[in-house]
Amino acid sequence: MKVEEFTDVAYEVREEDAVAVITVNRPDRYNAFRGRTVDELINAFKHAWADKRVACVILTGAGDKAFCAGGDVKERAETGSYGETEWGTFEIERLHRIIRDIPKPVIAAVNGVAVGGGHVLHVLCDLTVAAEHARFGQSGPRVGSFDAGFGSAYLARVVGEKRARQIWFLLDLYDAATAERWGLVNQVVPAEQLMEKALEWGRRIGSYSPTALRFLKHSFNADSDHIGGLSHLAFDGLELFAHSEEGMEGAQAFAEKRPPDFSPYR
Repeated sequence: MKVEEFTDVAYEVREEDAVAVITVNRPDRYNAFRGRTVDELINAFKHAWADKRVACVILTGAGDKAFCAGGDVKERAETGSYGETEWGTFEIERLHRIIRDIPKPVIAAVNGVAVGGGHVLHVLCDLTVAAEHARFGQSGPRVGSFDAGFGSAYLARVVGEKRARQIWFLLDLYDAATAERWGLVNQVVPAEQLMEKALEWGRRIGSYSPTALRFLKHSFNADSDHIGGLSHLAFDGLELFAHSEEGMEGAQAFAEKRPPDFSPYR
């Protein structure tokens, strides 16, 4: 897929900063991703991987309301899936892997809500800078979904077991200051300084040895790469669960703007 064919993602190389900026561009859906969005994100990361002008990648969302609200639950409720994809499969797990595997640091510039699958994306990034109004949290058990791979097991590495379980079991939203205190975010800045700070970090990274950075990133990842196996199992289970009556209840309740009723499935 060519960059010129993208509809859901904006891709820009800022050669003067040695940075590729990848922007989820669905602000009308709080930058929630559908199948095509994931395909385009994977392609954008591949372009950044291969481009020798790029030393660092910044991942962000369009507008000032949302970084990414996760999977497009409304589309899932309406169609039973996340829509058409390039290969006929929903490749969110592959997106997770490429964020970890690309041999260049990835910075999440969180410009609003990072929730559900969007929260997982920022957790997988190497660094996170957040605007003061950013909010973080999970929604899976509320909408009939879960991430029992990197989204939970790796999250526990980042914030600790108790905090990770709190995020997944209570489904509260946490402000940027709390996220920074928990170690979920590296730095919080005023909204108007968000991209300036992310680009500053990118320029600094671009001045360092790319080989040293590649070895460091892969070394950091090596200790938690076994979670990839859990992720395979988790997404196999999620695919079955999402099409069950219980899984669809969460998506339908979200689309109908009513509380879900999971009581028949206890």
